[in-house]
Amino acid sequence: MGFARPALMLATLLAAPAWAASLDVAWWRDGKVEVRQLRQGGPPPPSFDGTRQVPLASLWKLFVYVYASDTKVAMPDYRCGGRDPEEVYCCDAGQSIGHDAALAQSCGLFFSPKRLMIANAPWRKYWTGRLGAAPAGEFAWLADTAQLAPGRMVKLDSLLRALGSIPAASRQDAEAALLRVVLDGRVGRGAGTARWFGSQLRVKTYSWHQAGGRIGGAAGWLADGTPIWFGGAGGSSNVFEQWAPKLAASLPPVGAADDGGCVVVDYFKRYPIRAVRGERGIAAPGPLNGRYHVRFENGQNLALRSNGELMLVQDKGGRPQLRGRFGVNDYVARVLDREANANEPEAAKALAIAARTYLQQNAVMVAGCQQIADSSATQRVSPSSATPAALAIARWTDQLIVDGVTVRYHSTTPSEGTMAWSEAVRQAKQGKQYDELLAAAYPGGALSTFGNTGARCQRLAQNEDWLARSLPRWRRVLQREAGYEAPAQAPLVCALQSGAPYSEQSRNRIYMRPLATREDRITLAHEYLHLGLRNHPRGQDEDYVEQLARRLVDLNLEAI
Repeated sequence: MGFARPALMLATLLAAPAWAASLDVAWWRDGKVEVRQLRQGGPPPPSFDGTRQVPLASLWKLFVYVYASDTKVAMPDYRCGGRDPEEVYCCDAGQSIGHDAALAQSCGLFFSPKRLMIANAPWRKYWTGRLGAAPAGEFAWLADTAQLAPGRMVKLDSLLRALGSIPAASRQDAEAALLRVVLDGRVGRGAGTARWFGSQLRVKTYSWHQAGGRIGGAAGWLADGTPIWFGGAGGSSNVFEQWAPKLAASLPPVGAADDGGCVVVDYFKRYPIRAVRGERGIAAPGPLNGRYHVRFENGQNLALRSNGELMLVQDKGGRPQLRGRFGVNDYVARVLDREANANEPEAAKALAIAARTYLQQNAVMVAGCQQIADSSATQRVSPSSATPAALAIARWTDQLIVDGVTVRYHSTTPSEGTMAWSEAVRQAKQGKQYDELLAAAYPGGALSTFGNTGARCQRLAQNEDWLARSLPRWRRVLQREAGYEAPAQAPLVCALQSGAPYSEQSRNRIYMRPLATREDRITLAHEYLHLGLRNHPRGQDEDYVEQLARRLVDLNLEAI
């Protein structure tokens, strides 16, 4: 599937039902519900607030998904037999559907609590822990699985509070699946509306018939975790088609979300460095904090500032080299600053997506990080902190890539499969949107998502249990380490599919293999230390971390 064509989109919007004259929007922030009512003309709609009753409709599937994913309930694929009419939302006869597609497509048969063997007692305990009190009264609809009926009426503030009770680590898989709603016409009722929302909207759609007619909309989260709900007359696809531009403009400012993933950049590969000098003289190998001057062998100088994201290392010959370690969006923003700018937002969005795609297609994986050189032969990456404007563009396009084609770009010269920045700016000034710019440059491609936030977590219960038992024994030693901060929640330990074990700070996750030997336990301790010592002056010193990890594992042996 290619990019949505603007003429087709305009025709769809014009054909939207004229009677859908208002859209109700609500979100939960700072402990209260905020509401907006959007209008297309006609008389003012009835006002509403957080006490309004709304149908649960198909939103119950989102809560089952989160519960099953977070508690490691098996979610086997659903196979369509062709006899149940509800399979129209799932798959063709003889085909199967997995949990992510089932959530985006609203396949209720997949999420049947009976099929997934979800018992009431653990279900109730889970939501009691999330909501801080027994899910009774306003949360009665979450008291047991029998309450998850589409016709169940729920107070709007109760629905939003329940969505807000889900921690980031627990909702991220759901968010990744729900991004398809605005991207993929095969699964999403909001397909084609990424033009307006970028990657900022991660919502489950719903449609429901009630006395006044059909209503539809969606609920879920914004990119920063803000719970959101909206609804109006017509089905969910009608709501998206008619209201996408106004809805996008009415959303609250989205705060900075965790920057997932990890990119290691080898700087100045074509320009040998003679020395790096800081405020106190020649810099020593290790993380750089403060202002520095880089002097190259060709006599050129470069001033830069680092807050620990740049590191001075030595090659095998002892020559100084600079290496950066960034989240994916920070990396994309630095590419945007170095290769172009954010002055023309639509062109900048297109280049940010192209840069993220280029990274995906050309970087190599090393110890859980994508690694790439800073070079005119690949992508040039600013060594200075990303500008706020570039970082905002990178975050707005978070996870978006072009799928199905090889992506290249150039400053001034367009060619087949190559977007020219100067041409993108020219077209943007004529009113073209970023998806149109990408469609013109990469006609065989389609907007899709790339997992900046890491691989799906297949949790290793044995590893997590061992870590939980070990942490109390380690506490006295770790508290003496300057800069140690215990993660707010115990990290998830996820099965590593390939490559070397690694930790992902933005998601508080460790990727490794199941525990079998002492070395596996040292690996788990090592990766945990990378999470806890993220603010430690030697937190990225592998030798130091390894020695401390071995010491901690020895404490476990002494306690036996």
